[in-house]
Amino acid sequence: MLKKEDITVFDFDGTLSAHDTNVEFAKYCFRHSVRPWLFLPLVGIAAIARMFNPGGVWWRQTMRRFLTTDMVKKFAPAFIKQHLRERFGWAADQVAKERASGRTVILVSASADYMIPCLVRDMKFDAVLCSRMDERHPWKYEFLCWGKNKVLAMDEWAKKNKIIPHVVRAYSDSKSDMPIMEIADEAVWIDRKTGLRKSTWCE
Repeated sequence: MLKKEDITVFDFDGTLSAHDTNVEFAKYCFRHSVRPWLFLPLVGIAAIARMFNPGGVWWRQTMRRFLTTDMVKKFAPAFIKQHLRERFGWAADQVAKERASGRTVILVSASADYMIPCLVRDMKFDAVLCSRMDERHPWKYEFLCWGKNKVLAMDEWAKKNKIIPHVVRAYSDSKSDMPIMEIADEAVWIDRKTGLRKSTWCE
């Protein structure tokens, strides 16, 4: 039998942490390896494609085409330690407060599954949902957890756990999260540059 459950949903990049994890990891790879530089022309083509289709998968994969499993194994641990310093100071306390109110607290992020779980492990989310990447090709998406797909990911999680999610509050910094923000009783918009709360996504 399904049971109704109060949920609080958090985004990660720009909401709990400054900067975009995918972009910052790419920069890290460029600083520590020659391989990404060989793919620079392809990255440029992908950047042009992004302007015409912001929600597309092809340009996202193409921008990360230089990634290999060995690069992820070699660079991800050190990058994660570095990127943890980008977390906004209020983030962990707010997650703890939401949990203390009796709600199930989940994170839904577009970032990769070889990054996000490690970046939020200490925050003790009840569930961490993120983009699923091909293990053999870490640049390739099996599931892009972005836009409407964040709602699909949450519904899939809820179905697996036999619950009907009631989203009491959702936190985000981006218009792309509008599908999940619109189903929340309260939408909390965060300024990705300062970490401060703002009234709407467009300010």
